[in-house]
Amino acid sequence: MSFSSLPVDVLILVFESLNVDDLSSLAQTCRVVHSAITEFGWSSYLYLHPRQSYSLSAAKRGWQPRTIARYDAKSDLSWDTQAFIARPLSRTWSGKHQPVVVITPSRLVVGAGNHIYSYAFGHARYASVAPPVSFEGSASLQDHPERPRNITALVSIEDGDKNCTFDIAFQDGAIERIYLNPSRPNASRLPSTPELSITRYRLPEMPASDFVESLSSQADIVLALSSNGSARLTNTSFTSPTHEIDIRSRSWTSYLSLSSSTPYAAFGTASTTPLTVHPIFEGGELSPLPSAILHSKKMLAGELPLADKLPSSAVYGLSKGPPNAQWGSSPQILVSGWYDGKVRVYDLRVPSITSCRYTTNRAPSPLSPNSETTNASTTINQTHIIPIHTPILSLVDRWSYEPIYSVSSGGGSASHIAAGTARHSVVSFWDIRKPATGWSVHAPGNDPSPVYSVILESSRFFGVTQSRPFVYDFGPGVSLDTYPSLPLIRGFDNLKQKKGTNQATYHVLRYTHSTSGIY
Repeated sequence: MSFSSLPVDVLILVFESLNVDDLSSLAQTCRVVHSAITEFGWSSYLYLHPRQSYSLSAAKRGWQPRTIARYDAKSDLSWDTQAFIARPLSRTWSGKHQPVVVITPSRLVVGAGNHIYSYAFGHARYASVAPPVSFEGSASLQDHPERPRNITALVSIEDGDKNCTFDIAFQDGAIERIYLNPSRPNASRLPSTPELSITRYRLPEMPASDFVESLSSQADIVLALSSNGSARLTNTSFTSPTHEIDIRSRSWTSYLSLSSSTPYAAFGTASTTPLTVHPIFEGGELSPLPSAILHSKKMLAGELPLADKLPSSAVYGLSKGPPNAQWGSSPQILVSGWYDGKVRVYDLRVPSITSCRYTTNRAPSPLSPNSETTNASTTINQTHIIPIHTPILSLVDRWSYEPIYSVSSGGGSASHIAAGTARHSVVSFWDIRKPATGWSVHAPGNDPSPVYSVILESSRFFGVTQSRPFVYDFGPGVSLDTYPSLPLIRGFDNLKQKKGTNQATYHVLRYTHSTSGIY
């Protein structure tokens, strides 16, 4: 029996074990096999090798499976060789900001100061041409010139296929839901032109009007975390909060996972318990008691320290794990960026060998036998045994001791982790299949700034410093027209565009982690 005469289900099993080059070569052997690979082989390959890329989703809907596979393969090769196009998405803003960036299948939105900036994702008919990113415009959210209100958090809200709804928080404690009404994207429009039309609604503020430090969302649930540790779950179908807890620490970042077997929220704080996981019960109730403490300290089995006696640290960035990791793409994999400059990866499925004593305070019940003699200010201390998880993988750039402000996962072969550091606009990358070979690169312009927010896709990386947003594009077909052109300015902003055939990219400084990136 010849190979081409095998049953289709057997051929599909064979196709599943082949890479892009193998499928391409096999498709050239005969018409029957070519037809089978066209119908089953490429779609099977894409199913087994998913790539998350919001900015390419519109373009890929019009591509054939074989075209998508070729694009992904070329992008993976660029990641392996560290070959990319570096582009700033705007000139420097006036003033220094702590911006945030969020992505949807339709656009990239940046919040900086009291402005939002929107970049729309376009279509590309052929994979040889990179899908364009066009500047839609900007809008000011400043109500009173004499009262500055900088943006502190931004998140996209599920609204079907519109991708125009966002929750946005300000330093004055205000929280709003905004709807973008963008005009037709124009690639030639200069990034200084305010063109966005928006509709705004006020949302309930956090307790004591504390400002929101972090917003996370999944499906129709939004998680808000204030700087002083108030955490709130809200269903977007309702105007009132669903549930609130107080984690009693200076808080920096949050992460929401509803697809886990036990839905949970993770909180990054500055405390002796810098990273905690709180389960979400049926009905949307957020547990005030953590189910796990994720720590950097390695302890002996059987130790039972007090939680408030553990070493203090801080966690500033949280993300899901890379989809193509050796431990699987479970939602219980958590990537975290720490004050000590290290990226730590945790697997909540791994049993803990140590625990700690965690104390909570609560008011006595008025129905208790001693309620008549209990002072109203009296609280009852309760001690709980909470498991402590240590990282399954820790990554570090030995040349940098700066805190990690932001993390994201994806990249080439869906197996990379990106981390934005606290100084010199440095972004570090690791391929978790070979984590000892990490490398770092400065943002275009080499701003003396943290990289406050990062988004890692299959072929694109988006980041933002105090001065501007930028992109690294590892995909094929990037040209001068792929990204918005920059207006001419007077003065010097450190941007150096390459000459000759590489005019689509700007000069950036990069270096490899010469020693092991694992510890």
